[in-house]
Amino acid sequence: MKITWLGHSAFRIEIAQSTILIDPFLNGNPGARGVDPKEAARGATHIILTHGHGDHVGDTAAIAKDTGAVVIGNADLVTWLNNRGVARVDPTNTGGTVSHNGFTVTYVNALHSSAQITEDGVSHSLGSANGVVLHFDNEPTLYHMGDTDIFSDMALVNELHQPEIGIVPIGDRFTMGGAVAALATQRYFKFARAIPCHYGSFPIIDQTADKFVAGMEGSKTQVFVAGTNDQFTV
Repeated sequence: MKITWLGHSAFRIEIAQSTILIDPFLNGNPGARGVDPKEAARGATHIILTHGHGDHVGDTAAIAKDTGAVVIGNADLVTWLNNRGVARVDPTNTGGTVSHNGFTVTYVNALHSSAQITEDGVSHSLGSANGVVLHFDNEPTLYHMGDTDIFSDMALVNELHQPEIGIVPIGDRFTMGGAVAALATQRYFKFARAIPCHYGSFPIIDQTADKFVAGMEGSKTQVFVAGTNDQFTV
C-alpha cells in the first residue's frame, strides 16, 4: 500500500486493485504545496469523504467526472453531490460498512459538523461528520479520523477494528490540537504508525506538528510527519 499526503486532510492510497482519494481538497488548498491536482487524481477509482465541509469535499465533483471514480460518503452528502451531477455514489452512514474492490470502508463517529453554504447563501446540512476505517484484503487496516475532538468511544473503534495506521487531525481550533491528539492516540489505540494531518494549511490553525510529536514522545507508535506529496509504502 502506498500512501501520499496531499496537504490538509487529503490523502491518496494506492493498493493493487484500487486507487483511493480521501477528502481530495486540492485546488485552492494552501497546504497542497507542490501538488499537481491532475497528477494527484490520476487513475482514481474511489473517493471517500469524511464530511461535507468544502476543505474536505474539495475537488470531488471534478475528479469524479474526469475519472469515473465512485464517491463514498454519508448518504445526505453523496445524495447532495449526486443531485449536482456526480454520477456514481455509494451512500452509507455511521456504523455502516460498504465493500469495494480490495477493501471495505466503515463509517465511525467523529465530533464535528458537516454543512456547506452555497453561492445563494443557503446553508445545507450534509449529514454527520465521520471517521473512516479501511480494511484491506492484504494490507494494514487504516483509520482516518476525519475532523474530530477526542472522545472515549475511540476505544470501541480500536476494539472493533484494531487499526494499525492512524491518520490524526492535530491543527486545533476546528479539531483537537496536537497535545490532545497525542493523548487520544496513546490512550485509545495501538497504531504501528500515526500520520498527523489538518495542520500547516490555513493560517488560523497550527502550522507544525510539533505539539503532536512532543506528546508522542516515549510511545511505541512511529510518528510519520509527512511533507506534502511525500509517499511511503507500508
